[in-house]
Amino acid sequence: MLSYWEQTSFIHYDFIVVGSGIAGLSTACCLKERSPNSSVLVLERGIFPTGASTKNAGFACFGNVGEITDDLRNLSEEKLLQLSIDRWEGLGLLRKRLGDKAIDFQQNGGYELVLHTDSEDYQNDYQAGIERVNDLFRPYFKKDVYKEDKQGADRFGFNRSFVKTMIYNSLEGQIDTGKMMTSLLKYAQQLGVNVISGADVMDLNETANNVEVTVKNYVLGDSSYLKFKAQQVAICTNAFSKRFFPNADLEPGRGQVICTSEIPNLPIKGTFNFTEGYYYFRNINNRILFGGARNIDYDTETTDEFALTDIIQKNLEYYLKEMILPDQQFTIDYRWSGIMAFGKEITPEIAKSGERIVAGFRFNGMGVALGSKVAERLCDLLLR
Repeated sequence: MLSYWEQTSFIHYDFIVVGSGIAGLSTACCLKERSPNSSVLVLERGIFPTGASTKNAGFACFGNVGEITDDLRNLSEEKLLQLSIDRWEGLGLLRKRLGDKAIDFQQNGGYELVLHTDSEDYQNDYQAGIERVNDLFRPYFKKDVYKEDKQGADRFGFNRSFVKTMIYNSLEGQIDTGKMMTSLLKYAQQLGVNVISGADVMDLNETANNVEVTVKNYVLGDSSYLKFKAQQVAICTNAFSKRFFPNADLEPGRGQVICTSEIPNLPIKGTFNFTEGYYYFRNINNRILFGGARNIDYDTETTDEFALTDIIQKNLEYYLKEMILPDQQFTIDYRWSGIMAFGKEITPEIAKSGERIVAGFRFNGMGVALGSKVAERLCDLLLR
């Protein structure tokens, strides 16, 4: 049972946002920025954001040539360009909201490693891919975004028996994920957004007057639930959204990550990826953060369970030791996994359920760049 004070002060809101990741907190902030007098509550089932927002590599990205070339097999040039613009503009919204210093944004560029083991077609045609993508992006970005960097592998100390050449992306940036999420949470609280962690939303029930949000109350026992009420609800649970939208084009994808000990005078600067973005790494405070490889074990990695597997971990360690840091001494200090959301459609899903419930999910590994843009569109629906 709830007290009088709980019933009158903690239960009723204008808006409830489910999920406190990048998209959820950005949606809550956008609502308060546009409607300062509205009451906004964010419900998060974990202690920290549960999916990937506090676990990602901090790439402020919009894709490499290999990835974009592959996407163009299934997506029109117009739709791919708009998706890339959304990523760029979404990053701009995040930077404007929090400031570059608060998120430690650095535009050091990005690099795609073209490997000798890549498909023969791609090794022969990457120059054509550079030209095609530059032609597509030039009208909006007013420059050639991509160019070959033949000396990059030697400059960064990569093993040339693995790396054939590299493709440089001048617009790629990076952030400090921890600083970004703590800054976003602090900003939301300064705006007057209420955030409750440990609130596992079990059900949504839209009525004629509001939406009832049922949350498990673990303190009072297995059969105890709380019912929050809001005029409108935004669901921002990305990989976990099938709980609310069971027929959505959505599959969870686990990303496993390793992070090394500090390496003095580490020359690697910028963000790096290879094999159509399935592998990615960067320098964080003179450590190498390296993640990915889910493409070598798709069935196992199509999951929403947080775990590490030997096949992925050993594969990451192999590339780290043999290709990225040959002849370097290091240890692995951190290992973790995060859960992303993917689909046959590579653009985010903006869904509507009834008159009072909206949702934004399926970021395809680009949540840092797309989260703020999707939040803006959710606010457009909620405040129309």
